[in-house]
Amino acid sequence: MRRSSNQYIGRFAPSPSGDLHFGSLVSAVASYADARQHFGQWILRIDDIDQPRTKAGAAESIIHTLSAFGFKWNHSIQWQSERISQYEQVIQQLKDRNAVYFCACSRKEITKIAAAGADGMIYPGTCRDQRHSENARHAIRIRTNSEKIYFTDRVFGHFEQNLGNLSGDFIIRRADDITAYQLAVVVDDYIDQVTHVVRGADLLMSTCKQIYLGGLLGYPNLKFAHTPLVIDKSGKKLSKSDRAFPVNPDTPLTALIAAWRFLGQKDIAHRVQTVEEFWDEATTTWSIQKVPAGYP
Repeated sequence: MRRSSNQYIGRFAPSPSGDLHFGSLVSAVASYADARQHFGQWILRIDDIDQPRTKAGAAESIIHTLSAFGFKWNHSIQWQSERISQYEQVIQQLKDRNAVYFCACSRKEITKIAAAGADGMIYPGTCRDQRHSENARHAIRIRTNSEKIYFTDRVFGHFEQNLGNLSGDFIIRRADDITAYQLAVVVDDYIDQVTHVVRGADLLMSTCKQIYLGGLLGYPNLKFAHTPLVIDKSGKKLSKSDRAFPVNPDTPLTALIAAWRFLGQKDIAHRVQTVEEFWDEATTTWSIQKVPAGYP
């Protein structure tokens, strides 16, 4: 059963591909402050469905760092890797409705014939009307259409996409049988009863895909806010896989204040001496309206 519509449930969902870096901290601070200001719940979920990219010890490191920075989550930590059966149930529902199909195209083959879109290559529908064997190792794609998907982002404002034109039919399960992020995150947020998503702007372009999937499955609409990306000197987004700028759990207040300033918030450095004092002030003064918008 869903919670009442006035209940705020947020989440932070890092992938354990490396230590927590400053860019991820910025998203975590925004998500946590927003949840606290709304007297809501905040869930920690480890997005470890992509096991080939998972680094040994990374999840434990992230959890330790978040705890040192004063983050407190409601309920036990959730793990994507424990939900594979639920993802498969949803995929079967979509199969039963003929909303998906098997795709035998390799990335190399698609690149040769597809046009570039706003979020990668636009799949040309090569396998849409083919009848590939379910027993073969093929990807599964969701059928899209030319309907405009739109939402109002709490930072970016109105945002819309025509998925048929911008991405084409996209993958929900890879050829290696790993559930794709686009499906997993939609199912996860439904299971966790999430109402508000605050995350980095690198995922802004994926949001309409997730709204489309949620609509097909009859899931409630979520409220989204995408925070600006932290980039390095070359203009590249910070990435755990690059071991970029990990935050030090031994000096949490310095990084928290830096993240707070990056988010465009009122400076509170002169009023806080501890992590606990930081979160007390942050809860009171947080303003989503002050977060700067910047496209990835």
